[in-house]
Amino acid sequence: MPTANLDQLPIIDFASAGDDALARQLDSAFSQIGFCYFKGIGVDAALVEGVFDASRRFHAQPRAAKQAIAMNRFHRGYMAPKTSLIETSSVARVTRPNDSESFMLMHEVTPDDPRHGRPLDGPNLWPDLANFREPVEAYERAMHDFCLRLLPAMALALGLPRDWFAPHFRQPTTFLRLLHYPPQAPDAPDDAFGSAPHTDYGFITILAQDRQGGLEVRRRDGTWLAASPIPGTWVVNVADMLSRWTNGRWQSTPHRVKNLSGGDRYSCPYFFDMSMDSIVEVLPTCHGTGAPPQSPPVRYGDYLIERLDRNYDYRKHPVPA
Repeated sequence: MPTANLDQLPIIDFASAGDDALARQLDSAFSQIGFCYFKGIGVDAALVEGVFDASRRFHAQPRAAKQAIAMNRFHRGYMAPKTSLIETSSVARVTRPNDSESFMLMHEVTPDDPRHGRPLDGPNLWPDLANFREPVEAYERAMHDFCLRLLPAMALALGLPRDWFAPHFRQPTTFLRLLHYPPQAPDAPDDAFGSAPHTDYGFITILAQDRQGGLEVRRRDGTWLAASPIPGTWVVNVADMLSRWTNGRWQSTPHRVKNLSGGDRYSCPYFFDMSMDSIVEVLPTCHGTGAPPQSPPVRYGDYLIERLDRNYDYRKHPVPA
């Protein structure tokens, strides 16, 4: 379906639709452009306000305080500005590192968990900052619970049984990233970005953004559509593994951030992905005569680690756990 003339992303209201209606709307949005807005997802506005307040206070600290919890080898902690260069971008030759900083939280893996010590399976790091951990964990739990509720509608949208995805998300790989984008100069070079054009790696991304704007989504004709902030909504997109599962029926669409607002921009993307050991193979409902699988099966953890190793400085210069 052409998207060149789309002037706003679709909005899907979870408060006013059952699973069958949601399935139709999800399939339409994810087939058209791979992006949409969600509203009415049952996550209290106070939780959103709490995580943004925590993010602003974290990033307002001196650099030394943030650097005290620098990214560990499990991809958790503080990521300083200009330490990620998206070498794996399939849509642009990226030559400048991203002008952003972030705090990364992932699924917690304690020492008594059999997974502990495997790549990306380890402890989270927390700053010495009052009233930070509680609101961040509360928001993460709310998003995790919503994503589990979302899975049946996504399965129905693809002609699958309601519980088809469940085995792949018994131990999901999750990321909550508290991002801060400083303002870019109006005359900044064209290839300077808060986040360079890229696609996300996993299953689905659900983004809470402030009111500054700056996120843009690439249409099929190569032009860029602003994903402008709409109060009470989240911006949602298909990621690489979900697109791969659907044989490209659902698009993993390139997107980018340029913060030309003149002020600081904050966003809180939640990445909800399958377990590290999940094998992603084209779904039986998404291939057939005239539509062979476009990609071979892949273990999600292998795909993810290859991309992290290429895109982040700290992965090239190992640090202690």
